[in-house]
Amino acid sequence: MINAILFAILLIILTVPFFVKAIEDNIEYFLFAMGIIAVTVSGAMSLDLLSHILKNHLLYIITAAVFISGLLFEIFKIKIKEFVKSILNHISLKIFVFMLIVVLGLTSSIITAIVASLVLVEIVHILPIHHKDKVVITVIACLSIGLGAALTPVGEPLSTLVISALKKDFFYLLRTIGIYIVPAIFVMGILGAFYVNRFADNAKPKQEEEYFKEEEMEIRQIENIKFIVIRSIKIFIFLLALELLSAGFKPLVDNYIMHMNVRLLYWVNMISAVLDNATLAAAEISPAMDPEHIRAILMGLLISGGMLIPGNIPNIISAGKLEIKSREWAKIGIPLSMITLIVCYFIVFI
Repeated sequence: MINAILFAILLIILTVPFFVKAIEDNIEYFLFAMGIIAVTVSGAMSLDLLSHILKNHLLYIITAAVFISGLLFEIFKIKIKEFVKSILNHISLKIFVFMLIVVLGLTSSIITAIVASLVLVEIVHILPIHHKDKVVITVIACLSIGLGAALTPVGEPLSTLVISALKKDFFYLLRTIGIYIVPAIFVMGILGAFYVNRFADNAKPKQEEEYFKEEEMEIRQIENIKFIVIRSIKIFIFLLALELLSAGFKPLVDNYIMHMNVRLLYWVNMISAVLDNATLAAAEISPAMDPEHIRAILMGLLISGGMLIPGNIPNIISAGKLEIKSREWAKIGIPLSMITLIVCYFIVFI
């Protein structure tokens, strides 16, 4: 009975935001409410759980990073815009986007996924393109960052937990999944450049200037102290929601997912689109597994994380700062991640 209710909650999370605009516009509060319901239904709600969640330093680090970066952008946004425009006077927009996606993807394992995504949104925010084009570039770049950050235990919580669970050295993940991730990052860069190239071919310099002007009102609205504070609070609530959902859905993970065949598990791990992939990795991976199983589990989790906004930390930060809605993200993220999953499946298993 409990598992059936949890399945129903998962279905609600995956569908309702796309059909109810009020929920889509307030996805953080919706997921937080679903998280409370999930931990209550599963019997996981306790003072110990709440204490454990509130002691998670990442909640405060990420929220503070988003708040501080917002303030810094408010202070330096004119200089940043001039710097980007200066670069775009010397190289094409498509080359710039390619470099942005690839460099952030490759360096995210060192500078962390959080810092990489903060750099991404501040640059994308001032690019001379429409909001819908920014969404496409951001979704592609976040998948690149999410993949790249997993190459070392510094990049993101998932890689830290995996290295700890397997008791391996610093470069273990780079050796194990780097052969898949590094080429994938370059492919993401090419996709971003190809998309921008199509856009740039149809755009004239005067139109680009108009796009800058159109963005001015949005920038002034978004980058003010009140909005920065509200956005930071929303991201904190979003992160709390993910913690609650992961704890609430633990019975499903323990009863069904942990005992699956690795090829099936690869696809089932698409639930990391709405659940914390670090928690799933910690539950699924053990030192007794061979490298093939570990590769399959990790690639399934990492790629699926690009599907929806809750999928990983870069998505949450980027969507929050660039005002990207759930439907906008899913429209690009789901097909992009599905195609990547299919290609990766054939490479890993066949």
